[in-house]
Amino acid sequence: MSWLYMAWRNLGLKKLQTSLSLILLAFGVGLVSLLMLSEKQLSDTFDRNIKDIDLVLGAKGSPLQLILANVYHVDAPTGNIRLADAQKVMRHPYIEEGIPLAYGDNYRGFRIVGSNASYIEHYGATLQSGRAIETPFEVVVGHRVAATTGLQIGDTFFSAHGLQDETDVHKDKTFTVVGILEESRAVVDQLLHCSIETIWAVHANPNETIDESEREITAVLLKKRNPLAVLTIPNAIRDTNMQVALPAIEINRLTQNFGIGMNTLRAIALIIMLISFASIFISVYDNLLARKYELALLRTMGSSPSGTMLLLLLEGGLLSIGGAALGLGLSRVGLIILAQLIENKFQYDWNSIGILPGEWGLFGMAIFVGLAASAIPGISALKIDISRTLSEK
Repeated sequence: MSWLYMAWRNLGLKKLQTSLSLILLAFGVGLVSLLMLSEKQLSDTFDRNIKDIDLVLGAKGSPLQLILANVYHVDAPTGNIRLADAQKVMRHPYIEEGIPLAYGDNYRGFRIVGSNASYIEHYGATLQSGRAIETPFEVVVGHRVAATTGLQIGDTFFSAHGLQDETDVHKDKTFTVVGILEESRAVVDQLLHCSIETIWAVHANPNETIDESEREITAVLLKKRNPLAVLTIPNAIRDTNMQVALPAIEINRLTQNFGIGMNTLRAIALIIMLISFASIFISVYDNLLARKYELALLRTMGSSPSGTMLLLLLEGGLLSIGGAALGLGLSRVGLIILAQLIENKFQYDWNSIGILPGEWGLFGMAIFVGLAASAIPGISALKIDISRTLSEK
């Protein structure tokens, strides 16, 4: 009979105690793992969508709101700015490229965003089917939007005023789907794309003539040519209703604020892990006290002290491996649930559930500490007085 089989059978003799140790360790490891996965997914989402966007130009207000609304499309915009004023900034010698955005309507909760072809190209998105926009009221649908709404090439629909509300529907303006994007895992997957002229036409009064100089847009995504743009542009627009925000700085500030809560949760998870290791120690030590006669018999039958020690270490090791593996599995279930909640609110899709490098370290630490918790009663097992133990039975 192998030591591993004996250790497995010994754990099975006390199912309740073994289950409690497994659950505690799995909960602690799972919570730490879930935090690591969530931070990684959040960081990847932020980084992927601010790629090569150095500045965001928009109406004055909260810089963070400006970034969230116009880069990630998870907040309301700070207002509109005049196209003529924005074009002056886009033509600034320190600016390499500007991508204008205009929006204010939605279809079934997905934003309809007016821009030019460079917006989709910026994120490397390509057409899965159909063609690009050529005339007003033609729409290219993001991959996620098409999957959720079922829109196909040639379908028509009406937009609703606002970013979420679907009560004020523009039934006099018909949109036609002409293209569907391949999945890019970027924010463009969650949008319906049209021309800026379409956005203006949706909200235009048929009997009203708007001067070109009074045309408005929502924001401009800017890519700088010269690093001095960060200092120069704010001064150039000081006397306007516009502001520029730096995505990298605002997102770093946001993640730092999140980090306080993450650190608290991580500390709680580590405390739970320590409690679980104490539970493993108690479980193994209790088994030692209950099986002193059995261990003494093993010694008289030729088992070496190291063999007895190995048996106890295997019991603790099996508990640690089982609890850590169960914890990593639970973290994946938690991530899938969290992804559904995030997807339903923000339409972001978190699918990656691979093992992170840090999780291998977490797994190894759990096994190491579990073995250490088993080693203490194991040392006591080496000091068993065989004759006295057998005589007391």
